[in-house]
Amino acid sequence: MAIIKNFDERNQKKKSSARERQRQSEREYERHRRFRLLRIILILCIIVGGGAFLFFRYRGKIYEEYDVVNTVPRTKVDGAKDVKLGNSVLTYSRDGAHSVDVKGVMTWNQSFEIQDVMLATCGSTSALCGYNGHEIYVQSADSQLGQIQTNLPVKCITVSESGRVTAVLEDTNVVWINTYEASGQNIYEGQFHMSQSGYPGAISLSPNGDLLAVSFVFVEEGNIVTNVAFYNYGPVGDNQSDQLVSTFTYRDMIVPEIHFMTNGAAFAVADNRLMFYSGEQVPTTKKEHILDREIKAVYYDQNYVGLVFASDKPEAKYLLEIYNSAGENVAERYFDMDYLGIFFEEKSYAIYNATDCMIYTMSGVRKYEGKFDKSVTLMLPTESPYRYRVVTDTSIDTIQLK
Repeated sequence: MAIIKNFDERNQKKKSSARERQRQSEREYERHRRFRLLRIILILCIIVGGGAFLFFRYRGKIYEEYDVVNTVPRTKVDGAKDVKLGNSVLTYSRDGAHSVDVKGVMTWNQSFEIQDVMLATCGSTSALCGYNGHEIYVQSADSQLGQIQTNLPVKCITVSESGRVTAVLEDTNVVWINTYEASGQNIYEGQFHMSQSGYPGAISLSPNGDLLAVSFVFVEEGNIVTNVAFYNYGPVGDNQSDQLVSTFTYRDMIVPEIHFMTNGAAFAVADNRLMFYSGEQVPTTKKEHILDREIKAVYYDQNYVGLVFASDKPEAKYLLEIYNSAGENVAERYFDMDYLGIFFEEKSYAIYNATDCMIYTMSGVRKYEGKFDKSVTLMLPTESPYRYRVVTDTSIDTIQLK
């Protein structure tokens, strides 16, 4: 019996020792796990803190100079004009037009003789025509897309990014608004009697070419009236008379500008009002703003609309108001610099002329204000932050703010 008792005691001691080792192992594992978790949290805090530091430092950084990181030589004829066409530069004059990409390679060249050139652009697509001319040249940034012949003189044109062109053609007491494919095929035409419908003061195609906006101006009982009409060239419009899907009437005002920002967002500018519309099939009114200042210029892209007014303050010549596609006022800036152009980026905007440039964020932080080394005809944003292309008569320079 003593032998059995001693065996049991030894067995109990072994079990107790094993449980103690297991508990010790568990405590060590738990300490190791907590240490590893704390280390991960510490590393994440360092990363987040460092990222936040860099973000706020980057957001608050004010640039004072720039470096020219690349330059491409070019030759420009007297009287030619430069405009943005996608990521390329379109240069046109009375004698012709051509497109040059960011590497300075000419992608196409079109010769013509036009006394009074009309240009319409949408993204990376453009159309060129002479006022009262009969031939419309359609091209993208990369290639020529086609030519359109009309049997009546052209008074106004608009182009979609898909290559469709709508032209206002004038006949005796009648106006035709015809839409063509870039190949020259006439796909839609409409006849409007000026005594009944009025005269088209502005036209715009949506980027996909499915919607057409027209502002008709006419006189009713001695008063000026404008109808803004939207036409749908798709299946929805096929079920409506003359493809007309919506109309908005404005009394005592003229609407000289109407533009699509995207396929589902458009805006119109009158002498005393800014109107926004939304809808890819049947546009409706989104928002309106009453204007009480003289409009000097209108700039826009797919995200923003910028209106330049004569300033109401003696210390500044101009006031810039910026609206998003929903019609909300997102930024304002008084400035005194005579401007050549204004463009928008995701969260900032630039105002520039031939010698000077100002860049601000939408929240009002000044990012850059300085002079160019050479006389600039066009300034373009790039995909990189605070890197731009500036076009001069002799070069296309890529600059990086620093």
